Amino acid sequence: QVQLVESGGGLVQAGGSLRLSCAASGSIFSIKVMGWYRQAPGKQRELVATITRSGSTNYADSVKGRFTISGDNAKNTVYLQMNSLKAEGTAVYYCKVSVGRFPEYDYWGQGTQVTVSS
Repeated sequence: QVQLVESGGGLVQAGGSLRLSCAASGSIFSIKVMGWYRQAPGKQRELVATITRSGSTNYADSVKGRFTISGDNAKNTVYLQMNSLKAEGTAVYYCKVSVGRFPEYDYWGQGTQVTVSS
Protein backbone atom coordinates (compact mmCIF):
# COMPACT_ATOMS: atom_id res chain seq x y z
CA GLN A 1 0.00 0.00 0.00
CA VAL A 2 1.09 3.56 -0.73
CA GLN A 3 0.09 6.57 1.32
CA LEU A 4 0.36 10.20 0.21
CA VAL A 5 0.39 13.16 2.58
CA GLU A 6 -0.15 16.60 1.08
CA SER A 7 0.52 19.90 2.76
CA GLY A 8 0.99 23.57 2.01
CA GLY A 9 -2.46 24.69 0.98
CA GLY A 10 -4.03 27.83 2.30
CA LEU A 11 -5.43 31.25 1.54
CA VAL A 12 -3.42 33.73 -0.50
CA GLN A 13 -4.01 36.97 -2.33
CA ALA A 14 -3.99 37.00 -6.10
CA GLY A 15 -0.41 37.39 -7.24
CA GLY A 16 0.93 35.59 -4.20
CA SER A 17 2.71 32.28 -3.87
CA LEU A 18 2.29 28.91 -2.21
CA ARG A 19 4.35 25.75 -2.15
CA LEU A 20 2.64 22.39 -1.95
CA SER A 21 4.35 19.22 -0.80
CA CYS A 22 3.41 15.58 -1.19
CA ALA A 23 5.29 12.82 0.56
CA ALA A 24 4.75 9.21 -0.44
CA SER A 25 5.35 6.28 1.85
CA GLY A 26 4.61 2.57 2.00
CA SER A 27 5.20 -0.18 -0.50
CA ILE A 28 7.15 1.81 -3.05
CA PHE A 29 9.81 0.24 -5.20
CA SER A 30 9.59 2.34 -8.35
CA ILE A 31 7.74 5.62 -8.74
CA LYS A 32 7.26 6.32 -12.42
CA VAL A 33 5.34 9.58 -12.29
CA MET A 34 4.26 12.02 -9.61
CA GLY A 35 1.91 14.85 -10.31
CA TRP A 36 -0.55 17.45 -9.16
CA TYR A 37 -4.17 17.75 -10.17
CA ARG A 38 -6.81 20.20 -9.06
CA GLN A 39 -10.57 20.23 -8.81
CA ALA A 40 -12.98 23.04 -8.06
CA PRO A 41 -16.46 22.23 -6.72
CA GLY A 42 -18.69 20.98 -9.52
CA LYS A 43 -15.78 20.94 -11.96
CA GLN A 44 -13.74 18.22 -13.60
CA ARG A 45 -10.45 17.29 -12.05
CA GLU A 46 -7.66 18.58 -14.25
CA LEU A 47 -3.96 18.07 -14.66
CA VAL A 48 -1.70 20.77 -13.26
CA ALA A 49 1.77 19.29 -13.65
CA THR A 50 3.63 15.99 -13.67
CA ILE A 51 7.21 14.91 -13.24
CA THR A 52 8.83 11.59 -14.07
CA ARG A 53 11.51 9.84 -12.10
CA SER A 54 14.07 11.08 -14.62
CA GLY A 55 12.92 14.66 -14.15
CA SER A 56 10.85 15.24 -17.26
CA THR A 57 8.04 17.69 -16.56
CA ASN A 58 4.71 18.50 -18.10
CA TYR A 59 2.47 21.47 -17.32
CA ALA A 60 -1.00 22.59 -18.12
CA ASP A 61 -0.86 25.59 -20.42
CA SER A 62 -2.68 27.66 -17.83
CA VAL A 63 0.17 27.37 -15.32
CA LYS A 64 3.25 27.39 -17.53
CA GLY A 65 5.72 30.03 -16.46
CA ARG A 66 4.09 30.42 -13.04
CA PHE A 67 4.18 26.95 -11.46
CA THR A 68 7.17 24.67 -11.03
CA ILE A 69 6.99 21.00 -10.17
CA SER A 70 10.00 19.30 -8.66
CA GLY A 71 10.77 16.04 -6.95
CA ASP A 72 13.16 14.39 -4.56
CA ASN A 73 13.46 10.72 -5.46
CA ALA A 74 15.32 9.86 -2.28
CA LYS A 75 12.47 11.26 -0.19
CA ASN A 76 9.65 10.12 -2.50
CA THR A 77 8.39 13.66 -2.36
CA VAL A 78 7.01 16.02 -4.98
CA TYR A 79 6.60 19.78 -4.69
CA LEU A 80 4.58 22.35 -6.52
CA GLN A 81 5.79 25.93 -6.32
CA MET A 82 2.92 28.19 -7.32
CA ASN A 83 3.72 31.79 -8.14
CA SER A 84 1.57 34.61 -9.47
CA LEU A 85 -1.55 32.84 -8.30
CA LYS A 86 -4.83 33.74 -9.93
CA ALA A 87 -8.40 33.45 -8.71
CA GLU A 88 -9.00 30.55 -11.09
CA GLY A 89 -6.34 28.64 -9.19
CA THR A 90 -8.78 28.18 -6.32
CA ALA A 91 -9.35 24.44 -6.01
CA VAL A 92 -8.52 21.34 -4.06
CA TYR A 93 -5.12 20.19 -5.18
CA TYR A 94 -4.45 16.46 -5.25
CA CYS A 95 -1.17 14.63 -5.42
CA LYS A 96 -0.95 11.47 -7.52
CA VAL A 97 1.75 8.86 -7.64
CA SER A 98 1.99 6.24 -10.39
CA VAL A 99 4.02 3.16 -9.59
CA GLY A 100 3.07 1.28 -12.74
CA ARG A 101 1.93 1.82 -16.30
CA PHE A 102 -1.80 1.53 -15.65
CA PRO A 103 -4.35 3.36 -13.46
CA GLU A 104 -4.61 0.43 -11.06
CA TYR A 105 -1.14 1.39 -9.93
CA ASP A 106 -2.08 5.01 -9.20
CA TYR A 107 -2.44 6.42 -5.69
CA TRP A 108 -4.08 9.68 -4.70
CA GLY A 109 -3.66 11.96 -1.75
CA GLN A 110 -6.49 13.41 0.29
CA GLY A 111 -6.19 16.85 -1.27
CA THR A 112 -5.24 20.24 0.08
CA GLN A 113 -7.34 23.37 -0.36
CA VAL A 114 -5.89 26.37 -2.15
CA THR A 115 -7.93 29.55 -2.09
CA VAL A 116 -6.84 32.62 -4.04
CA SER A 117 -8.63 35.81 -3.09
CA SER A 118 -9.10 38.80 -5.34
